[in-house]
Parts: sequence; structure tokens; C-alpha cells
Amino acid sequence: MTTSRTALRRLALGGMVLALGLPAPATAAGSRADAGPTATSGAPGRSGSPHSAVDRVADFYGSYVDVLHDSGRGQLADALRRHYLTAGLRESLARWEARHHQDGMLRAEGVPLEWSVVVNDSGMGHCWSRVTLTWKAAGHSHTTHLMVQSDLSTLLISGIRTDE
Repeated sequence: MTTSRTALRRLALGGMVLALGLPAPATAAGSRADAGPTATSGAPGRSGSPHSAVDRVADFYGSYVDVLHDSGRGQLADALRRHYLTAGLRESLARWEARHHQDGMLRAEGVPLEWSVVVNDSGMGHCWSRVTLTWKAAGHSHTTHLMVQSDLSTLLISGIRTDE
């Protein structure tokens, strides 16, 4: 009976906290004090759609940069390429990378610290997204600008070129 009475007290306390808008007390079983920013903290939100070619380019670059940063080029990075890139682009990248000894999707060695993607243009069944990669080393930063082509029928990334 003591256990159910304790549970009832916790439930009542939780209801009062919610009703009054007070921060909930941390408990050993479920502290969220270190959960990071909340939706009301003023931090910019991120959103996207699987039906948007530009959002898919942003999703690819966000995931790809994270994977390279966390674990380097490996199975997961290759799986992302298989999922987001056309077979033709993957073949073209393999040739480019063999010649230049750099990552073809970044057009550089290493991993950028920041990325952004915006729509640039579309027509003839394609969409071009402008990708900006920011690199920082020895207290200096520089950016690389890429134009990334997506096929609107499949939403797969089908081309890339530097835009400098």
C-alpha cells in the first residue's frame, strides 16, 4: 500500500508542477537537466521534407559531414553515398577521387566544420543547390562553394562542381 501511495503522491506532485508551470524536480530515475536547449530557448529550428531536392541535399551533407567527423570514411559514408547519389555520379566521383586524392563530395581533404545548403536554380528536370562548406585551421577559416545537381524525378544527387 505504501508503494501505491508514493506513486499517487508523485503523480499529484507532477500534476501540480505542470499546472503551475514550475520546473519539474529532478529524480534519479529521469533527470532531464542536461538535455540541452528546449524549443522555447530561441535556438533556430531545422526542418525539411523528403519531397524536396534541396532538403535532401542538406540531409546528405549534414549526415555525411557528421559521419566523416565522427568516424572517417568507411561503410556508413559509403552507404550514404549509395542512398543519396546516382550510380553515375558515384562512378564519376571514384574517377575524380583517384585523380585528385580528395573527397569528391567535399572537393577537399579533411572535414569541414560547418555547412549550409540553399536552392540556386532549377529547370529541365534538375535542381541546383548551392552548398557552402566552412573549413577552419590554425585560427583561419575559408569556405568552399559547390553546385550540387539533383534529378527532380528521383531526388537523387546526380552532379557536382565547384562554384568559385
